[in-house]
Amino acid sequence: MKKREVPVFLFTGFLESGKTSFIKDALKDPGFFNGEKTLLILCEEGEEEYDEVEYSKKNIFIEKVESQETLTEEYYKKCDELHKPERVMIEYNGMWQIEAALDDNMPDEWELAQVISTVDATTFPMYWSNMRSMVMDQLSMSDLVILNRCTDQTKRNDFRRSVKLFNKKAQIGYEAAEGFEDALKEEELPFDIDAPVIEIEDDDYGIWYMDVMDNPKKYEGKTVKFNALVFKPKNYPPTSFVPGRFAMTCCADDIQYMGVLCKNADIAQYNDKDWVNVTAKVKREFAKEYRGKGPVLYPTQIEKGEKPEDDLVYF
Repeated sequence: MKKREVPVFLFTGFLESGKTSFIKDALKDPGFFNGEKTLLILCEEGEEEYDEVEYSKKNIFIEKVESQETLTEEYYKKCDELHKPERVMIEYNGMWQIEAALDDNMPDEWELAQVISTVDATTFPMYWSNMRSMVMDQLSMSDLVILNRCTDQTKRNDFRRSVKLFNKKAQIGYEAAEGFEDALKEEELPFDIDAPVIEIEDDDYGIWYMDVMDNPKKYEGKTVKFNALVFKPKNYPPTSFVPGRFAMTCCADDIQYMGVLCKNADIAQYNDKDWVNVTAKVKREFAKEYRGKGPVLYPTQIEKGEKPEDDLVYF
């Protein structure tokens, strides 16, 4: 008999950060919820509430927890026996240690699928200044961090850098505050695209790669500098290679190489999987690898690089 598998979605964040709204929206989304029996464990109550009667009609059942100590192996087992859920969602208390919510105490059938954190852009600077260790604990395990209530004054790059200091794998999304829908139209980049040399930090390679592949015209004639692996395809001439990084797009089983074609390079002294610092001018040209026009690098300098502490790119 096939083992019953129950995905667990853990929602973290401080009170009034938007967890309840996010969960309600998810349960309205047919791409996420399609009538599966769902257990929703509430560890705190904010201003926005759930209609338990209406939710039960939709096969969604709510259990409330008042203390961190309640989340024991016995408690989870009772919940599983009572509801036999197909999915579990936990709205966690922002003041509790995150370790208590992880799956060590959960039934064998339950598996932590995703940790999602919500953050209020208007209060984050205060929390970061005065309760940094608590913020780091809340966001340290997050796969996705949503910064809510953004305006055109929100320093999104500062927020992103703060999170990436202790959680490099987290995806980061932004939601505009009411009345500020235009604030998020132009995505901020974590590097200065108008600098004489656009320096790409190790943690920002994935963002740069996606942007230069989507918008090669924006980089036409500009000079970039980044750290990357050497990859020499066998059918390439000796002066061409593809500097890039391995990226985890969704899970450990889905790792892909993301590189940019580089021509006229003095690369003979380097081997595949060596790390190099590439400084190169970007041109938009036709290349068969792109099946059309795309970014092609022409290096002005290639130096020995260093393997980053975490050499994977995360999305």
